[in-house]
Amino acid sequence: MELYGVSCWGEGYFGISDKGNLTIAVERGGGSGRIEIVDLVEELNNLGLTPPFLLRFPQLLRDRLRYLCGVFEDSLKESGYNGVYRFVFPLKVNQRRCVIDSLFSADASGVFGLEVGSRSELLIAIPYQARYGVSLVCDGYKDDEYLLLALKTTELNGDTIIIASSVDEVKRTINIAKKLGITPQIGIRIKLDSKGCGRWTSASGDGTKFGLNTTELLEVIKILQEKRMLSYVRMLHFHIGSQITAISQIKKAVKEAARIYAKLCTMGLEIIYFNIGGGLAVDYDGTKTTSQSSTNYTLREYANTVVQTLKTVCDEERVVHPTIISESGRAITAHHATLIVNVFDAKKENAHREVSVSGNDPRVIRKLHDCYARMNPSSYEKCYITSLALREELSSLFNEGFLKLEERSKGEELFWNILQNAARLAARDNNRSGEMLELNKKVSGIYLTNFSIFQSIPDSWAIDQVFPILPIHRLNEEPTSSCRIVDITCDSDGEIDRTLKLHRLNQTPYYLAIPMIGAYQDTLGNYHDLLGKVNEAHITQKRDGNWEIEQILHADSIKDVLNITNYDNSKMIKTLRESLKKRAEKGEVEDFIELYRKIFEKQTYLEIP
Repeated sequence: MELYGVSCWGEGYFGISDKGNLTIAVERGGGSGRIEIVDLVEELNNLGLTPPFLLRFPQLLRDRLRYLCGVFEDSLKESGYNGVYRFVFPLKVNQRRCVIDSLFSADASGVFGLEVGSRSELLIAIPYQARYGVSLVCDGYKDDEYLLLALKTTELNGDTIIIASSVDEVKRTINIAKKLGITPQIGIRIKLDSKGCGRWTSASGDGTKFGLNTTELLEVIKILQEKRMLSYVRMLHFHIGSQITAISQIKKAVKEAARIYAKLCTMGLEIIYFNIGGGLAVDYDGTKTTSQSSTNYTLREYANTVVQTLKTVCDEERVVHPTIISESGRAITAHHATLIVNVFDAKKENAHREVSVSGNDPRVIRKLHDCYARMNPSSYEKCYITSLALREELSSLFNEGFLKLEERSKGEELFWNILQNAARLAARDNNRSGEMLELNKKVSGIYLTNFSIFQSIPDSWAIDQVFPILPIHRLNEEPTSSCRIVDITCDSDGEIDRTLKLHRLNQTPYYLAIPMIGAYQDTLGNYHDLLGKVNEAHITQKRDGNWEIEQILHADSIKDVLNITNYDNSKMIKTLRESLKKRAEKGEVEDFIELYRKIFEKQTYLEIP
């Protein structure tokens, strides 16, 4: 539990059983019972499916939503806030139908609305609005057709708030609404001086591409006043970035936006909704700090900060407490999806071998041997740095023709012996310096895993997003191998850029879990090396605590992926047959064609249990 930080990032959903197996609960704290993930993998294998697997737990989404709404409701009561809290789900976080359906599975009481940022997302959201009566918040850049459709939903379905990020957008919204004879509901997105923190700092402050500055805001107010349309403004909206790691920055932004809200109220606007956007962080690395993949506050501290800061400003300015809206999509969806990958091979660490050195050996080899021999707890760092320079000299001498291949091999053996000793002494010393972390990476083994980083966790590659990684079993055994995780793509970027402690492989399958991949990863994934979607299982827990596989979505076949790149498998087979018919016996050609054809139907990943 401590080694892998399960109790920190797990949020009460993940745990370890007495058998040493990773478990998951669909309710925070495990009140409904825990599911051993290894049992799910075994059942999927029994059904003829091979990893990698994406496990999705729809009930966990509802639990996250209940928890978020409950925390805000508690905060409202405790502070004496006169308004209410409402949750709007931003589709950009996860547009998958199963995710949206799950949020509405029992009823729509927890979801006030859906936020859309494109015409495609608007088309997804409109049927949900029609069926459940939820509101739509239309953000992002908009052409006239986008505005036309959004305004029509106001007439036919219900509340649709068009978020304006420019003066021109306000003008076009008003003009199109006038032609339709529709009263628009307008939201104003403001650009704050307050900036976020963490990875997406540039999404706030003067540099952000969305929002009105103070001058533009006043221009919009003037336009609306002249047209007697101030009552059309229903929402004030701001967003200071995703994954805000420090609560102090949230408080500062809410205070500034609250002051703007209050001043607009005194100017005659009757704004109902105060939309704080997204930014509620998730503690991926379990450190509870302001690191880019963590957060220094709890969900309860977040809600208290928002509510109390807004209430204080409203009371000072003597204005109405507005309805608080948040778009905390990451915090709702991150925990509900876990990737399971199998380790199918290992490249071992360089084995320690004793090397005999004599006075006849080249000088560089004798110096490496001296460096190795004099290493001790107080000199290992210096010896390590010296060995790097000697390794360069060894390589240079060989390239210039001054060393035999056997001599180069002897020098390399000595070099790796130095590195292994230095790493051992650094670990004993708990030395976490940059040089020693780099050393640890050099001497670690490599575990080859059957998945694509670019498809399943693309933000790990693109922006160094951190995800927990741990075995799903053998967690009652001490892991003794220091390893790096690499995927099956033929790309040097296809590896997790950190060293993990894992178990040595034996004759039984070894599976790793990569939890918390339910936000953004589903649609960010790409088809690098033509590796496609993995096998996916939706798991539900019954009232008696048992579980069942509710739905299986099969992995992309090779044929599916080739279609994306405009290859037609039937034409490819035809071309191959015509090209080979003069080169071999007909029977041999057809046997080869049949093998070729069959593999089109296989999944894109290695079929290793």
